[in-house]
Amino acid sequence: MKRIATWKMILIATMTLSVLSACSNQGKETTNSTPQTSTNGGDKGSNASNDPFGKYPNTVTVTEVLGYIAPEDPRIPKGITPEQNAYIKSLKDMLNIELKYKWTVPTNQYDQKFSLAIASNDLPDIMELDQTNYEKMKKAGMLADLTEAYNKYASPALKKYMESDGGFALKAFSEDGKLFGLPGFEDPFLSTQLLWIRKDWLDNLHLQQPKTMDELEKVALSFVQNDPDQNGKSDTYGIAAQKNLFYWGFDLRGFFNGFGAYPSVGNNQSAWIKDGSGKLIPGLIQPEVKMALGKLQSWYKEGILDKEFALKDENKAVEDITAGKVGISYGEWWYPNWPLNLNVDKDPKADWIALQIPGLNGPGKSLVPKLRANKLMAVNKNTANPEAAIKMINFYIEMGNKKYIDQNKAENGYVYNWFYPRIYNPAQIETIYTEVNKALEAKQNEVTLDDENYKNVADVFKATNQYLAGNTSEATKGVNWGQYFSRAAKDGGWGITRQIKQSKAYVYNELYALPTKSQAEKGAQMDKLMSESFTKIIMGGSLDDFDKFVSSWKSLGGEQITNEVNDWYGKLAVK
Repeated sequence: MKRIATWKMILIATMTLSVLSACSNQGKETTNSTPQTSTNGGDKGSNASNDPFGKYPNTVTVTEVLGYIAPEDPRIPKGITPEQNAYIKSLKDMLNIELKYKWTVPTNQYDQKFSLAIASNDLPDIMELDQTNYEKMKKAGMLADLTEAYNKYASPALKKYMESDGGFALKAFSEDGKLFGLPGFEDPFLSTQLLWIRKDWLDNLHLQQPKTMDELEKVALSFVQNDPDQNGKSDTYGIAAQKNLFYWGFDLRGFFNGFGAYPSVGNNQSAWIKDGSGKLIPGLIQPEVKMALGKLQSWYKEGILDKEFALKDENKAVEDITAGKVGISYGEWWYPNWPLNLNVDKDPKADWIALQIPGLNGPGKSLVPKLRANKLMAVNKNTANPEAAIKMINFYIEMGNKKYIDQNKAENGYVYNWFYPRIYNPAQIETIYTEVNKALEAKQNEVTLDDENYKNVADVFKATNQYLAGNTSEATKGVNWGQYFSRAAKDGGWGITRQIKQSKAYVYNELYALPTKSQAEKGAQMDKLMSESFTKIIMGGSLDDFDKFVSSWKSLGGEQITNEVNDWYGKLAVK
């Protein structure tokens, strides 16, 4: 979820999504990195060479780096570290692969740390890369060709996942028939922006659920001025926001979408939408963005946004939500799973609901990517056992099988959002929703699904039944509610997302290719320009500074990027 979030995310985040990770010196630093020590992969003579779950006769050590957030599930033992993740021990037991971290840092420190690792050529064996770093490292010849490793070692379940879209994602990330990265693609609608709002606060103030921006403004202002939690203190504000306006969570993508503005698909990646002539235009510089910034400026003055939002990262935004300081947040389907569940456990009266984002004249349309595959699993070209990465993905998928259900539990120290590489069933969330509701409607005692998706479905079904029965003997109310309301409730995160998908209340981000040459070269500089310009406007700068930003954006390379994007769209894109 969070990664999923996080990966939250994905989580997020899902949201997966929605968490990051990333050569020449690495081979010397990796234990058992010479071919003779890896007889199941590097040695072609192994009897088990084509077995996706074949255990190495000699231990193969692989290195990774990790940017992480706190475990999503509060049942995880206190004080556990990434190195103590139970997945790592199970990996060693099942495949004789030993995972070691070169370093681990909180997610908000990861980008800088990984950039330094690239600059110093001090990279791990297995890396989770964003598209920009993937493109740079591929062109620099730093990545292993995974074509043979995938063809030989991918489990049937992994191949089913990767080919579920007809091989579209694999083709998008291949070059001359060679596969240098395995995309973790998902249902694009996992990125749908929703409005999460405290219904108990609405009820306390006798307010209706907002459907338009004007109605949302009235609600948000009331949350600032009228003591929505009824504690007799002026200690609340309207809408959660953080310094990254377009990120993976607790940001303002959904707010901009409500104005018909589509500047970013998240993680500071610019969005490209189709204009009336059929060409792609950058959503970031359209007039609707200026209109949205003007409204944010007035909301900042009125206290709807926290006065210190520009100093907050996502962790501080989560702290405010958990503490009950704010009652509205834009975000994806996974929010009940984290962090809204933490607020529910802290305040038993907290009642969060999901709504379609408000628009100017009614419910708005969220931006949705054509291809949701922001991260790729890649391998250092000097790694002796590139197939180990494929087998680790097989392992993660296999751990969801019914036979591991009694072992693979949070209370046993299994922290899924700390383990990678992992590839999800692209239809996992829909499978959970469908199977859980099928079992509920049939009044079954357990789900009947019997494949690698069993654990995910069974966990949600169990949490759902416990929440609906008020049973907190095994998990808190927030934990059970979070599982249920994110994945299974018909009026919850995925339930509302499904309705938005079915009603076609969305706009596509048409660009799904790797960054163009100019994007790769200029992207960081242009992102910084955007962030500084927009934040200054929100905090009281002249709204006309948006026009200056547009001019600067174009002169820095925006016009060239626009030409490159449309060149790709005209020649290569699948319409």
